[in-house]
Amino acid sequence: MILKDVTILNYKNIADAELHFSSGINCFVGSNGEGKTNILDAIYFLSFARSTTGAIDSLNIRHGEEYFMLQGHYDIEGTDEEITCSLKLHGKKQLKRNKKAYKRMSEHIGLLPLILVSPADQQLILGGSEERRRFMDIVISQYNPHYIGQLIRYNAALTQRNAMLRAEEEPDPSMMDAYEAMMAQTGEEIYTMRREFVDEFIPVFQQYYTRIAAGHETVALEYTSHCQRGPLLDVISRDRHRDRAVGYSLHGIHRDDLTMTLDSHPLRREGSQGQNKTYLISLKLAQFNFLKRTGSKTTPLLLLDDIFDKLDARRVEQIIGLAADEQFGQIFITDTNRENLDRILERSKGNYTIFHVKGGSVTT
Repeated sequence: MILKDVTILNYKNIADAELHFSSGINCFVGSNGEGKTNILDAIYFLSFARSTTGAIDSLNIRHGEEYFMLQGHYDIEGTDEEITCSLKLHGKKQLKRNKKAYKRMSEHIGLLPLILVSPADQQLILGGSEERRRFMDIVISQYNPHYIGQLIRYNAALTQRNAMLRAEEEPDPSMMDAYEAMMAQTGEEIYTMRREFVDEFIPVFQQYYTRIAAGHETVALEYTSHCQRGPLLDVISRDRHRDRAVGYSLHGIHRDDLTMTLDSHPLRREGSQGQNKTYLISLKLAQFNFLKRTGSKTTPLLLLDDIFDKLDARRVEQIIGLAADEQFGQIFITDTNRENLDRILERSKGNYTIFHVKGGSVTT
């Protein structure tokens, strides 16, 4: 897949930009706070209909303006696609494919596979389990349309059960049975899809880490779930009185997690900044590899936002070699250090474009 061009109007600090991209490497150079990351965020928005920050959509409208609009033209294995996303202040977000509005935003997910590596990925290590579940959800939903539907149904049943647990009156047992049955049925399907993904994902992730770290450390990733304790319906229902006491559901696939280790020790406690960043980059490159093989049968876009910070020269060199590899297709990369980008471009066989970003303005 190739993103041929993008038009950005009133998105964050970018007032008006029309950018035409190389099918190879696209570099955005500028000081911190000038708008480089906002361009990548706009590209991300066109794939997922939301910002990487998870912020309320209206907060992406440029200060003092009434709307934002994003439009991208793509070549997906020889088929042209136009995606437009717009939002008016106090209005409803509109997402269109070839000028036709989607009935549901979820129908769009997976059409434009994309992987983003950014400083915010630190939350995968340092944040709560919801960050790691979100990592799995983003990958699986891009290649398995059934997954996101089951996730929506599970979360709806979970929300209803939690509301009954918090209510002053005693919950209706038959209604609780119904919501728990829905959580169990959809939850076990979600667990199976997550487990199959993780089992296939781990070896690829470990290969990338070994290459970047030159084999100096050993990493592992383990999936944990309440489904591993037995039938999920039994696990959820047997603690109903305890759930009622705390006011929410203590068991289910909404508590799943990924345990990250470095040389058999918890990564969040033992990893240096460079090791943590190597771990995260390896996760994301493995995510790219996985989607390329199992997703919509097209090469995803790869967005690399300020990835070289906190890495030693040896690891930087390995990543530069990977980034220049044609297996990754079209790449969008930001950096304040032109030297790192020049070293990538030297290996890219001339297929690149450099953009300079200052104060929300973009020039070539």
